[in-house]
Amino acid sequence: MSAASGNAGGDGKRSHIPVLLQPVLDALKPAPGKIIVDGTFGAGGYTTAILEGGADVVAIDRDPDAIAAGAALVEKYKGHLRLEEGPFSAMERLVGQPVDGVVLDIGVSSMQLDQAERGFSFRFEGPLDMRMARSGLSAADVVNRFKISDLTRIFGLLGEERHAGRIARAIEKARAERPFATTLQLAELIEKVVGRKPTDRIHPATRVFQALRIFVNDELGELARALFAAERLLKPGGVLAVVTFHSLEDRMVKRFFAERSGGKGGSRHLPAAGGAAPAFEKPAKDVEPDEAEIAANPRARSARLRSAVRTAGPAGRGDFSIFSMPALSLTAGNDGGR
Repeated sequence: MSAASGNAGGDGKRSHIPVLLQPVLDALKPAPGKIIVDGTFGAGGYTTAILEGGADVVAIDRDPDAIAAGAALVEKYKGHLRLEEGPFSAMERLVGQPVDGVVLDIGVSSMQLDQAERGFSFRFEGPLDMRMARSGLSAADVVNRFKISDLTRIFGLLGEERHAGRIARAIEKARAERPFATTLQLAELIEKVVGRKPTDRIHPATRVFQALRIFVNDELGELARALFAAERLLKPGGVLAVVTFHSLEDRMVKRFFAERSGGKGGSRHLPAAGGAAPAFEKPAKDVEPDEAEIAANPRARSARLRSAVRTAGPAGRGDFSIFSMPALSLTAGNDGGR
């Protein structure tokens, strides 16, 4: 699910540029004899660099297209790369052995954004889909079937869209006459409702599309489960490195590391207050892309890397309450709009 993408080439397609690649490699320190999990394989940017560093890689992606496209890399690095199709929250089952590092690049991949038929971007006319695994509830299902109150919560909580209620009401009115089927159909409605100034850098539909993508793919739930899984899978001394692109995701990672390292001011060597030794050392200073990287890859502008080293302490409980996130207890089966 890598969100990295580069500049358009001569064929009009974007070349893949992994975001914050060098800081990720500095954190993971790939070397011969190490096993590192790339939980968000995407176009293979991190995986290739880690392999070139000498480590073996188990790469995971729930998009079957990404797995199929990675066959050439498997052939090139015979015996050193294994691809597994599935959600990164299932990394314990998919990997099956302790590892020296886990990297997660949270968000939608450049390949998915650039394929109109996947429906992730309103830069192209395409079906309103957004499913990373190509199965389950689509964005069109959500927009056409969910109640106003549910749409308002999705747009407001997951997209931090301040016009969530207005947009939800406009969607309900419009879908009664014509169900939403394409990305541009929804984007144009949102632009009409919210308005757009010539000076606006961000399209008014951006936050709603982000919210729909996060909801359809249960991205926050997947991230939480993946953090807990990585904690259990890592060897003492192993590194968890997470690149986020959204404030909700970044807050989750920050809180996870704070909780598992003994909290603010906790020692990286002494037990956390109240009992068990911390599962991670004090996190490294977070890293953001510099101006040169943002200029080369505008999609990197909101990226942030957080990383921490696993201790020998026991893994904590998989308690979602540590994230202090607003509950969004909608399910894929919700069809309250009928």
